[in-house]
Amino acid sequence: MNKENKLIPGLPSGFEDRWDKKLLLKKKLLTVIENNFIKYGAEPLETPSFEISENIGSFIAEDEANPMSDVFSFKDGDKSITLRYDLSSPLARFVAQNNQELPSIYKRYAIQNVFRNEKAGNGRYREFLQADFDIVGNVNSSQANAELCNLISATLLECGLKRDQFTINVSNRKIVQGLLDELQITEKKQLKVIRAIDKLDKPGFGIKGVEDLLRKERKDTSGAITKGADLNDKQVSKILDYLKIKDLNELKQNLKNPLSQEGIKELEDFIEVLGYGLNLDQVKTNFTIVRGLAYYSDFIVETNLNFKVTNNKGKEVDIGSICSGGAYAKLISRFKGVDIPGTGISFGVDRLLFALMQLDQFQLDEQKPVLVCVMDQKYLKNYYEILDLLRQNNINSEIFLDTKKNLGKQLTFANKRQLPVAVICGENEFKDNTVTIKNLKGVKGENNKTIPMKDLIDEVKKFI
Repeated sequence: MNKENKLIPGLPSGFEDRWDKKLLLKKKLLTVIENNFIKYGAEPLETPSFEISENIGSFIAEDEANPMSDVFSFKDGDKSITLRYDLSSPLARFVAQNNQELPSIYKRYAIQNVFRNEKAGNGRYREFLQADFDIVGNVNSSQANAELCNLISATLLECGLKRDQFTINVSNRKIVQGLLDELQITEKKQLKVIRAIDKLDKPGFGIKGVEDLLRKERKDTSGAITKGADLNDKQVSKILDYLKIKDLNELKQNLKNPLSQEGIKELEDFIEVLGYGLNLDQVKTNFTIVRGLAYYSDFIVETNLNFKVTNNKGKEVDIGSICSGGAYAKLISRFKGVDIPGTGISFGVDRLLFALMQLDQFQLDEQKPVLVCVMDQKYLKNYYEILDLLRQNNINSEIFLDTKKNLGKQLTFANKRQLPVAVICGENEFKDNTVTIKNLKGVKGENNKTIPMKDLIDEVKKFI
């Protein structure tokens, strides 16, 4: 390949390589999350990256003319297949397909990548890892949803966050649904209204942005126009008044329709059960959260961080919820022969990672290897004996893989990788049955120590 045709390395927008400390922190988060999922009684499930398009539908698209615009779909013979955009829709298909073999109350967890063909942003990717915990079956909803909030709180605390650094916001979709029905908003417009409310806390929206989307259209700062729900003045006014209510008792007095009252009662029952545990103070009611996905039916939850997050240019950004979810009464019943409700949460692992990388409050156990230096080709067999000894004692270790490099270059390699210790053995050491260990993080001139070979393991362990 000539110089003009050489490839330029790069990634598509919305995709990211992760390595070094970022990947170590991600692995730590995943260990904590999975251990907590198991602690709370869930079993693992893995589903394929692709599903038949009609089976998982598309609950995230905002373009009515092209409902599959926000997902990656491909032709597969006479069918269309779609890369999963969440883990709930594949779960619904799995439960419908295997219902007879599953317990009456099925707790499952899944930790897999999902894909969305939408605009990437700060902490928002087109491929990202989700960690889901769901409870499927006819259960006491207050108990199940309280369990979800306890799990969120316990997991984030164990991930290293402090209690004042996150808030778990909850509401009930029936509350706003009852209002929409009372205002006689048509079913076609209702999803637009829900999605307008869902954008209340998004950057550049606020109450004015929501009002524009409830009316005819909204024009953003770039001049792009989003078609609104086209509600009348009374409908818009009533919804805006609802968004200003903060207190559950005030809500009960203002919304008298049966469906809203039912949602309020369910929320009160949930709060009572949650109070039996340790996390009531971590959870707040927030009636402006509605969750934009169409399949949520009653309980909804969003977890937000209470500290500032910036992009790589230092500009403060809103990354949205780091753990969200809710109850879905009819998601599984779309399939023939089954009608089972479910409720669940999803940690946005990569979004959480994006935020946590900005906090200086996490200890990472990197466990970098000890380097066995190669001083002389004729002792190569002996170096491998030292390497085996280290590994047999559960010490991460590696041997330098070029016998032609001098000791200085080997130590430069070790320092660049921030390795803790170098093991150095030349002719004198082998003759005296000793070994020199170099503490690569110690003070220069005071960091070399020659010891008997029999003491190697004990001495190395002091520095790792």
